[in-house]
Amino acid sequence: MTTRQQASADAPLVLGLDVGGTSTRALVATLDGRILGTAHGAGGNPVAHGAEVAVREIGGAVRAALAGLDPAGVAAGVIGLAGGSLAPPEVLALWPATGLTVTPRLVGDAELAHAAGTAAADGTLLLSGTGAIAAEIRDHALRRTADGHGWLLGDRGSGFWLGREAVAAALTAVDRALPFDGPSLRLPGLAGAIADALVGPDGLGREPRSALIAAAHAEAPARLARLAPVVLDHAAAGDPVALALVDRAADHLIATLALVREPDSPLPLVLAGGLLASATPLVAHLRPRLAARWPDAVVSTARNGAGAAAWLAARDLGRGTEELHRLLTA
Repeated sequence: MTTRQQASADAPLVLGLDVGGTSTRALVATLDGRILGTAHGAGGNPVAHGAEVAVREIGGAVRAALAGLDPAGVAAGVIGLAGGSLAPPEVLALWPATGLTVTPRLVGDAELAHAAGTAAADGTLLLSGTGAIAAEIRDHALRRTADGHGWLLGDRGSGFWLGREAVAAALTAVDRALPFDGPSLRLPGLAGAIADALVGPDGLGREPRSALIAAAHAEAPARLARLAPVVLDHAAAGDPVALALVDRAADHLIATLALVREPDSPLPLVLAGGLLASATPLVAHLRPRLAARWPDAVVSTARNGAGAAAWLAARDLGRGTEELHRLLTA
């Protein structure tokens, strides 16, 4: 999908790209904040999908965002992706084929998410999506991180963590209910919703423990993150088990953040990722903890990643004003 405005023939352009595992977004703008073209496509992260898919999705998004514009008018560009400094050569060789005469600068997803939430050069990022990570940013560059260790070794407080803990809670409910009479066990509250999501409303049968375990192991472990919205929905409705899980997730995220953020630091703090980018129950549990631990911090939420990348490109040209940041990341 693309959108665009009319460009001035002599206006220098900046290009921003936000390349993730599920979507690829591009934005082209002038240095006065007029957005001339946007495009988005499927996931193009080369780590997740390989170089061939990355080239197709990134190249397609760039061409679509630049349609009707002169690619040679792009004076600077920034592309944000996980492990950005390790992008494969196929991606680096893509730019001349799109008509660009500049090579977009690569930044990591933590730097981009921070810039999507604040124009400040220094601050910290707390991200919870499928995984979870905290990062310290200095002069718009990554200084250090905490967690982000993946589903097996970390990602505490993430969507995966919530999904796994919800399945464990459902198994505890099964253990509590056994033995039972009837053709299939029905579980209440969150446990029942998790069972329905994994095996269907009539799927537990006479061996509910085995059914749940088998269903949880049938997919890639990170896919358990798809159960996080079920937990959040039940927490919003007051389910005590879901609320307890969300409370524990918030504690984990605070502990991770404290590893990279000094006590009482007044620096900006950006929340990002699918579990923190909107008014979820996890955010509701997290914000009082943040206020108690860092009372002087300005807490913001990451917004338009492609716009933030374009703003970083404008900053490379000496034009990274706060007003431009507001216009491009809105």
